[in-house]
Amino acid sequence: MWRRRTTGIPDAVRRYPLVFATLLVGLAVLALLAADAGTAAARTASLYAGAVALRTSVGMVRNIRAGNWGLDILAVIAILSTVAVGEFLAALIIVLMLSGGEALEDYAAGRARSELDALLERAPQRAHRVAADAVVDVAATDVRPGDILLVRPAELVPVDGILLDPAAEFDESSLTGESLPALRSAGQKVLSGSVNGTAAVRIRATATTADSQYQRIVALVQEAAASRAPLVRLADRYALPFTGLSLLIAGAAWLASGDPVRFAEVLVLATPCPLLIAAPVAFIGGMSRAARHGIIVKGGATLEQLARIRTAAFDKTGTLTAGRPELVAVHPQPPFTEDELLSLAASAEQYSPHVLAAAVQSAATARGLTLLPAEYASEAAANGVEALIDGRRIRVGKQRFISGTGAKPAEQALQPGELAVYVGVDGTFAGTLVLSDTVRPNAAATLAALQRMGVRSTVMLTGDAAGTAHSVAHGLGITQVSAGLLPADKVRVVAALPGRPVLMVGDGVNDAPVLAAADVGIAMGARGSTAAGESADAVIVADDLSRVAVAVDIGRHTLRVALQSIRLGIALSLVLMLVAAFGYIPAVAGALTQELVDLAAILNALRALHGPGRGPDGARARHQAARQPADRDNGHWPPPDARPKTGFSV
Repeated sequence: MWRRRTTGIPDAVRRYPLVFATLLVGLAVLALLAADAGTAAARTASLYAGAVALRTSVGMVRNIRAGNWGLDILAVIAILSTVAVGEFLAALIIVLMLSGGEALEDYAAGRARSELDALLERAPQRAHRVAADAVVDVAATDVRPGDILLVRPAELVPVDGILLDPAAEFDESSLTGESLPALRSAGQKVLSGSVNGTAAVRIRATATTADSQYQRIVALVQEAAASRAPLVRLADRYALPFTGLSLLIAGAAWLASGDPVRFAEVLVLATPCPLLIAAPVAFIGGMSRAARHGIIVKGGATLEQLARIRTAAFDKTGTLTAGRPELVAVHPQPPFTEDELLSLAASAEQYSPHVLAAAVQSAATARGLTLLPAEYASEAAANGVEALIDGRRIRVGKQRFISGTGAKPAEQALQPGELAVYVGVDGTFAGTLVLSDTVRPNAAATLAALQRMGVRSTVMLTGDAAGTAHSVAHGLGITQVSAGLLPADKVRVVAALPGRPVLMVGDGVNDAPVLAAADVGIAMGARGSTAAGESADAVIVADDLSRVAVAVDIGRHTLRVALQSIRLGIALSLVLMLVAAFGYIPAVAGALTQELVDLAAILNALRALHGPGRGPDGARARHQAARQPADRDNGHWPPPDARPKTGFSV
């Protein structure tokens, strides 16, 4: 923090000139006092303190005109009153306390932000590109999709890619919080920012640095670090009553003693630094703590809202369910056969990044079917895919999407947990594909944990059929279900929910509008779309639903610490003001004592760096992943080659 720039001027002096000006004036005043020039010392200190009070008053008046009764008024009155009664040393100490408050906050905030900074500093910078028989070092930003890269032992993977070697291990703890190494085999996806194991491997780049997973996380962290915590609002809630009470105590002390010095002695202990400094430190600490658990919170306001969540709404596919559906049945309509129907559907679906599209393609590949190229393909978000294949127009998706061509698809009977994908060929109904998607093993525990933390109702919002949605909801104890929704419908339903604030959790591009519309939107970012992550207020990097409950728990703990810090500062100040009202604390001693009050409030605020942050099972979230089996198909993790969900939901 206290770095020197190349000019030779300390960075701290550049950033906090008022602090150093106050120190210089203070040294000058002490020198004058030592030289027995008390009058000159008093004038110097009084003029400087008065100038600072005038400067502070300008901003104070501007805030009052805007309707914001902040805490600056106490500081200004304290400075002017100590100058008026001749306590010029106390006036200087108050000025130093106020001007040094920014530097102190910066230091404490830097301590709290260390986890976020560590993530930013680890961004991959270099890559080893394999060209012919040579390996050329290039900037990571110069890597393009298709490049073959060499990743040496213990190096960061510079961009997202596909593993070309038979097998490798990668440390993904900075991305997902998982402490166990991730096992990858040839053809599986490798995430940028993960650390290679003990053997050099080759990968084929699938994205640039800007589009890679790690850089997306870094961008979210930068946005979070730059976000202003809502502590101005929290402090202002106490500003007016605290100011009034302080002036009342000071005025009563003056009136009872008949000594105006008593008024100044009381107000010296009413300076508002604890309220202005401690709470922002708590929120930055909470954001840093969340980042350690793989939860990128974009601002302090989000933590405050998370602490007060009363309704939690969830998307179904890929959020409450594992998002890895498998084909369980093919029901063709004559004259189509099972293989022909599946081949046509998979050929169209190869142009969609949706998780259901991947399931259909996998099933076709497993049967040894050949996927045909399309002359034309387009995707209707939240509905389906249309493609022109071998001269035939193929539609794959929801029942109503197929009906749009004049086809009349019959309703497919489904078992609990199943969903249907309808297929149309040249305007006729060709059949259905039935897939099954299992509920995440920790979904019920996550919902129960949210209820214990004060969430009064849980809601499922899905574009899926009502039968499938209700069967999943029933097993999880969700009582309110809205099925068959388009993205605009989800926004409308969330806006009408009565229990506020409302939390929405989703993962696909079709969830982006409702994530932005909810009071707090959380995107499951491990496989979720960029659009969902950008529109959400927080992103869960790991594919672990339980971290929704961890995020709410961290929000509750952070807000509790912030409020405790504010109240601690107020309580200590009030006690000291009452003591000073009886003349037991001189002005200079009171100004020094107030610094200790500031320190106590800030140290308390730093408790937000540590605390509950527990998962649904009561265990600390950062260790929860370590207890999961290495097999990533346990419901907490996607398969390594899982494709991001960015399309429709059926």
